[in-house]
Amino acid sequence: MIKKIIWLIDDDPIYQTIMKKIIDKSGVSSHVVSYTNGKDAIQALEEIITNNEHLPNLILLDIEMPVLDGWGFMTEMSLLKQKIKKEIKIYISSSSIAIEDKQKAKNNPDILGYISKPVTITDIALIASDE
Repeated sequence: MIKKIIWLIDDDPIYQTIMKKIIDKSGVSSHVVSYTNGKDAIQALEEIITNNEHLPNLILLDIEMPVLDGWGFMTEMSLLKQKIKKEIKIYISSSSIAIEDKQKAKNNPDILGYISKPVTITDIALIASDE
């Protein structure tokens, strides 16, 4: 079984630890990589593209982060889109209750969904499936 590469882009280290356990319990065969802000994730993505390494299959993206927030990440990601040769599933994973955030996610064609925290094992199993 090929392991899925899942990126957690979230500034909360406790959330990252919990999510790694949830992903493990979900039964999804995966390699989880964490970033604490969008800038670090974009830099890693640029490096992966340059070195022709394995891109993530799934990104769980928080909105509120220091340095470069989730929306800034999506802007930067759109600039790299032509260089990315595979589909990367991107879901917003946020505790924000702002209707504007949910609407902004819905209106972005590169974001497949908005998952309110806390994310569950069922959520992970559904979004990480190949279907």
